[in-house]
Amino acid sequence: MKAGLAASALCCILAGPVAAQGGGGTVDAMYRDALRAIAEGRNTDASDTLRTVVALDPLHAGAWLDLALVQCELGRADEAERLFAAILRRFDPPPGILQLIGEARSRGCTRWRPRSYTAVQIGRGIDQNVNQGTSNPLYDVGDGSEASLQSALSSEFLPRHDQYTALSVDTMRDLTPNGTLGYVQLQSRRHDRMRDYDSTALFLGAETPWRRGRWTMRASVQGGFVTLGGHGYQRLGQLQAQLGVPLPLPATWQFTTLAGVTRADYLTLADFDGTTFEWRGQLVYRDGGHYASASLGLHNDRAAGPRPGGDRHGNLATLLWRRPLPAGLTGELAYTRQQWRGSSAYAPDLIDQVRDQRTQTLRASLSYAINRSHKVVLDLRKIRNDENIALFRYISGQAQLSWQWAAP
Repeated sequence: MKAGLAASALCCILAGPVAAQGGGGTVDAMYRDALRAIAEGRNTDASDTLRTVVALDPLHAGAWLDLALVQCELGRADEAERLFAAILRRFDPPPGILQLIGEARSRGCTRWRPRSYTAVQIGRGIDQNVNQGTSNPLYDVGDGSEASLQSALSSEFLPRHDQYTALSVDTMRDLTPNGTLGYVQLQSRRHDRMRDYDSTALFLGAETPWRRGRWTMRASVQGGFVTLGGHGYQRLGQLQAQLGVPLPLPATWQFTTLAGVTRADYLTLADFDGTTFEWRGQLVYRDGGHYASASLGLHNDRAAGPRPGGDRHGNLATLLWRRPLPAGLTGELAYTRQQWRGSSAYAPDLIDQVRDQRTQTLRASLSYAINRSHKVVLDLRKIRNDENIALFRYISGQAQLSWQWAAP
């Protein structure tokens, strides 16, 4: 449907002021909703909206063409052919549009064709602190006061660096004609020397969108399995719902809220299982290749058993900015601040403090697109974990150079 979006822009130019006569701002707003539905894969919703636009404004060339292409995507061959013929009679399409119609006819509209996308990325990197070793070689035994005893840590608890090879595979495919899709994500990291910290994560999920008027919603379900050092480490299950709120914002801005619940079971650690409830608000700006977002969230993590530190609550703030740069480059900056606070002493008689954890992550990436399918990505990351319990404080820096291949 990318070709359909490009054709719509040309047809709107052809229609000029005529397209605005039939329904004024209402028609324009409905047409924008239809284009968003096409971009999100909600072809059934787009078809219904475009029918209304054409009924209100019979001279809206862009809506006619997009409606014909959507019917073709849905496998409604007879209706698509009727619309193509009407476009040729009513309008005077330029050669580019005639070619697009000819390609759609030759390809055929006999069945729905699900969209799919796959991206593979492989890279080499270096991590200054693979084991999240503490920044302080001494640790306090007790409540952290001046009267507490201090002991020296062995070298295995101090920062250790290593190089690694990383592989990630992401693939998604439409499951229905109205935007429901399924996806599989695989991430693997293999270290040169510290093999006990090798990790693999596999996630499978599905998500589906809805729209009622100007309100949008996207619900998702996901399950995952994580290994560490070649052994099973964690099972994850997640449910999320994201709601688009129709605030009176410029067209380039959007505000959404997200609510979710995540269950984590640890296979090799006793009493660490828990369920996390999340709420987050996010403000997004999109304009061409420019993208920026800011979000603020609250979390409540309920322990399933006598977990060290008990239940915990926290908050999460993120900032992200991405924009095109000269020479075909794209730059991205991201900042995340996560805070967690426990409800009871972490380990009575050994560590009597209530854990208060603040983690800050700063990431910068630079990518260069070789062509439509291949690009090179340089990713730099700095992590600073500050805590009231000195044993858990750490600083880590990572650098990774990757090659990525993507195919629609």
